[in-house]
Amino acid sequence: MIMAEKHYRSVVKAVSWRVVGTMDTIVVSFLVTGKIKLALSIGAVELFTKVALYYAHERVWTKIPLGRYAMPKDYEI
Repeated sequence: MIMAEKHYRSVVKAVSWRVVGTMDTIVVSFLVTGKIKLALSIGAVELFTKVALYYAHERVWTKIPLGRYAMPKDYEI
């Protein structure tokens, strides 16, 4: 049994994680600069760059077997 993930799953995971990460970046940027416009600009730029980086990172990890194993279909948790 081979386990794999579809590309759209990686995209959805990347976007959902970046929403959380971008909110954090905006808050931290605001706390450091005291300027909401600058904080929002920083958050917007990092949103797009980090989605692409996370997607690539996630796809590389689908090739690494560390911590993954196959379970029979009839296995109940």
